[in-house]
Amino acid sequence: MGRHCGYLALVSALACGADWVFIPEYPPEEGWEDSMCVKLSENRARKKRLNIIIVAEGAIDCHNKPITSEKVKDLVVQRLGFDTRVTILGHVQRGGTPSAFDRILASRMGVEAVLALLEATPATPACVVSLSGNQAVRLPLMECVQMTQEVQKAMDEGRFVEAVRLRGRSFENNLNTYKLLSHKKPDAELPKTNFNVAVLNVGAPAAGMNAAVRAAVRVGITEGHKMFAVIDGFEGFARGKIKEISWGDVGGWTGQGGSILGTKRTLPAKYLEKIADQMRTNNINALMVIGGFEAYLGLLELSAAREKYDEFCVPMVMVPATVSNNVPGSDFSIGADTALNTITDTCDRIKQSASGTKRRVFIIETMGGYCGYLANMGALAAGADAAYIFEEQFDIRELQANVEHLTEKMKTSIQRGLVLRNENCNENYTTDFIYQLYSEEGKGVFDCRKNVLGHMQQGGAPSPFDRNFGTKISAKAMQWISKKLKETYRKGKVFANTDDSVCLLGMRRRNLVFQPVAELKTETDFVHRIPKEQWWLKLRPLMKILAKYKTSYDVSDSGQLEHVAMHSPKEAETGAI
Repeated sequence: MGRHCGYLALVSALACGADWVFIPEYPPEEGWEDSMCVKLSENRARKKRLNIIIVAEGAIDCHNKPITSEKVKDLVVQRLGFDTRVTILGHVQRGGTPSAFDRILASRMGVEAVLALLEATPATPACVVSLSGNQAVRLPLMECVQMTQEVQKAMDEGRFVEAVRLRGRSFENNLNTYKLLSHKKPDAELPKTNFNVAVLNVGAPAAGMNAAVRAAVRVGITEGHKMFAVIDGFEGFARGKIKEISWGDVGGWTGQGGSILGTKRTLPAKYLEKIADQMRTNNINALMVIGGFEAYLGLLELSAAREKYDEFCVPMVMVPATVSNNVPGSDFSIGADTALNTITDTCDRIKQSASGTKRRVFIIETMGGYCGYLANMGALAAGADAAYIFEEQFDIRELQANVEHLTEKMKTSIQRGLVLRNENCNENYTTDFIYQLYSEEGKGVFDCRKNVLGHMQQGGAPSPFDRNFGTKISAKAMQWISKKLKETYRKGKVFANTDDSVCLLGMRRRNLVFQPVAELKTETDFVHRIPKEQWWLKLRPLMKILAKYKTSYDVSDSGQLEHVAMHSPKEAETGAI
């Protein structure tokens, strides 16, 4: 779908690694038929058996003539003779169960809308509430309408570059990333930098890691570097499990779960000498580490070892990927959205399992170590009655109040209750203890069941959000590596030993920001492996209000009315997601 806007087609193409995409804002150049057929033939020659072409409903060519899926099919069949099928998705795109992200977004926007109304005066213009990055914003309604009309006007007049720019930073960034990753330039046109860059996964597997590796490899090759893949994290690095990886090797990786490269939790400290040897042997000039808290600790260890080993004096960047979302310096981690969807989906099924039976309460244990992100956001998305987390200490009085509150609710027409508990929220108030407490106190009103979700939260195919977040954040990290390599190349070698050459790329409110890992140490609780301050804790009262508790809501983070910003083309690179 998308008669006037190519957003759905574009992000779908990015999320599934489509071979070609047609969108109204960016029509193909004259002679696109030949270019597309050459691209499809090349992919077949590389043993790729499946080609995906995505056509937005309103797709047009540069003369404003419509491009239909049937027209594209006929072209492929006539020119190439490939067996081609057309699938028109239609209204299935409008239906279905909302994802965890949509539920949480809707809850946050609902609150924002109410706050905007309460704060409004007769002079306040009508506004639209929305999310920019991870920050709630309010924009004047008439400016938004005008901007949308400007896009259509630009398209009608054939000013397509302008139309893409008017769609905003995020849209432009999506398009630039797609173009970068989908079309490989001929080898003769690629620059040659003579730099070798290694990519490795560290920690537990997280859905979206493979999409991040694919983006890193392809952007690295486009920038002219030789890309190397390290198998099995730092342990594999020490054992010399390192090989060159090409553009075609990472084809089809976007939608695959787990970690194809293999990943281990082992930290580099006990292998420093061997890793330094491997970096020297393979002449590695930069490192990109994709992983969770272990990756962060690993970079701290490598950076501390620079005094002893010159091999570690190279640019290093970390891309956060963990289901726990416990990496300091980033609001989101690759993999957390997929895990949240699994939890929400499972909670829906569990609630459904009791429909038609007597009143029942489910106690559900989630993963996350000491970080309560999954439990808290899962509870908000699934409409739970309570979520017990380590960050907000609770005692027997609070447990008693929760049980009494739920008992009163269950005496009305409500049939089911849901209580989530983070695995490490309290060493004594275990899942069994809470289950037994609710069972005893609820006698005669409801019965209890418990579920430990376990490792199913780490598996599965990555969600579209994780695929695209992983792709875009990783592409940006690789561009940073290229910039740092140029800056630190002196007298025939790379030498980088400053703090700002070992960075973590994280989503901070509205932007993607590179932060030296040394500076993040003060923000980290190393004992419990969590950041000292976490943005999502401000959403806890919202869950309680929705569960019919009387509580106050902190409005200090609410959005302020701002104007729709016109950005320069350069700004698209500063990292809107």
